[in-house]
Amino acid sequence: MSLFDIAKLQEDLSKLEAKTLQENFWNDSKNTSKILLQIKNLKNKTSKFKELENETINLLELTELVEIEPDEEIAKDILKNTIKLQKEIEKFEITTFLSGKYDSNNAIVTIHPGAGGTESQDWAEMLYRMYTRWANKNNYEVKELDYLEGEEAGIKSVTFEIIGEYAYGYMKSEMGVHRLVRISPFDSGGRRHTSFASLEILPEITDDIELEINLDDLRIDTYRASGAGGQHINKTSSAVRITHIPTNVVVACQSERSQIQNRETAMKMLKSKLLDLKEKEQKEKIEDLKGVQMEIAWGSQIRSYVFCPYTMVKDHRTNYEVGNVQAVMDGEIDDFMESYLKNNI
Repeated sequence: MSLFDIAKLQEDLSKLEAKTLQENFWNDSKNTSKILLQIKNLKNKTSKFKELENETINLLELTELVEIEPDEEIAKDILKNTIKLQKEIEKFEITTFLSGKYDSNNAIVTIHPGAGGTESQDWAEMLYRMYTRWANKNNYEVKELDYLEGEEAGIKSVTFEIIGEYAYGYMKSEMGVHRLVRISPFDSGGRRHTSFASLEILPEITDDIELEINLDDLRIDTYRASGAGGQHINKTSSAVRITHIPTNVVVACQSERSQIQNRETAMKMLKSKLLDLKEKEQKEKIEDLKGVQMEIAWGSQIRSYVFCPYTMVKDHRTNYEVGNVQAVMDGEIDDFMESYLKNNI
């Protein structure tokens, strides 16, 4: 079945909407949430399809008019809008392929610098800025969950959530090791340095997904939050760190104002990590969660960002590359994501 089979999508939507009219529909809250989410996703796809279809028809009609009665200004507008429409259709094409189990979920992202001290920690902060810029450009919300500052500059680690539809579907393409080559601003000799940082990407696990966690298996520590966050930072022990003792999985959250809120968010993060671990251990064929955690070092990178002796950003999985490094660092990474997703459909 073609993913552009709009009739089939509308038929599926009608069937799901019919279920909401059944007498016992609201009795099972988990199943209700699941179906309502499916309805929302299908409605978004069908309405976007219609919007693109109408825009295509309008441009075709305008083109026919210009062919009959030439007008240079209108012709320029048609060309401009056609290029814009083409990009929107390509983006819509990608979202139709984002049909994995967790693709429509929010994304939980953790950035860790590799060996190299301040240089790598600065690179980790540059990546954090890049993904924040990308999220803002694409109308996603960014919520910082845990932040550990570097000793001189940069960050020792950061965990943040990207909130919005298909955040995980797009961000899963960024999981792995990212390599930077540049003249280090921290080297008085002006020498060229290579730095590494890794990204872990997990979907936020929604309440309708069952995962039992034994509270006796948890060690919960509270501490004073640090870093950016407002006047409440360091006033009380509101930050929460949870350790799952059997697996030694550790999560932390200090973004909320209360210890209770931080604990709830940390539990969501733990649930995401444990589900990821469980599915990998069971070796189930889940395309959403594939990706091998490699050493944060030479030879394991998925992408290289070269600032000198030339400028280039190259993805080693798809061979897609661009020369404008600054644009990439300002969040222009959609083409890298789409190239990866197209190659892994």
